[in-house]
Amino acid sequence: MKHPHDHHGRGDRHGARQPERFDPARAALLDDPARFAYLPPAEVVAWLDPPAGATVVDFGAGTGTYAIQIARARPDVKVIALDEQPEMLARLRARPEAALPNLATATPERLPELIGRADRVLALNVLHELGDDALRDLAALPAAGGFALIIDWSAEVERPVGPPRDHTYSQREAIARLEAAGFAVEPLAPARYHYVLRARAAAADRAGRS
Repeated sequence: MKHPHDHHGRGDRHGARQPERFDPARAALLDDPARFAYLPPAEVVAWLDPPAGATVVDFGAGTGTYAIQIARARPDVKVIALDEQPEMLARLRARPEAALPNLATATPERLPELIGRADRVLALNVLHELGDDALRDLAALPAAGGFALIIDWSAEVERPVGPPRDHTYSQREAIARLEAAGFAVEPLAPARYHYVLRARAAAADRAGRS
């Protein structure tokens, strides 16, 4: 089974290949609370809107900055921080604020037991790094009635942070890739530097509308 950040081989607009995964040596960037100024955790929680008792999988959680915030804001839900890199998860577990009873960590080996059981899946700043196999893994996670929330850097926005714009998708490109993976996609209001998409399994979406 492929890992969540398995590279899908999409070159940037100058023909260069993207990095296969985030470098753990730069993990401090993920812990920087300055991120909250342009992507407030409260907005992420509101977009997720998990029902009481829900399971939320943070797919490609890194050091868990947003997983921690979701678990804090919603102690009634179970948050699973999933990442391919054990060093990232070790850093998460070492954070004092991560000692929450409703927050757990997982590596891709646990994907089979999570298939179809996540009420919400958060994919934050990972779509532009996901391989096709990993994207299929993500698509298999939501339970009936659940959805994936895709938040990623927009190639259409000038910004002082994040990866180069030619390493990311426009909202239209992101929707096309998600639809090709079997999602029905609903764009939500964008954040300052990110597009925000609610993605459901297309078959489930058709059933819900019938």
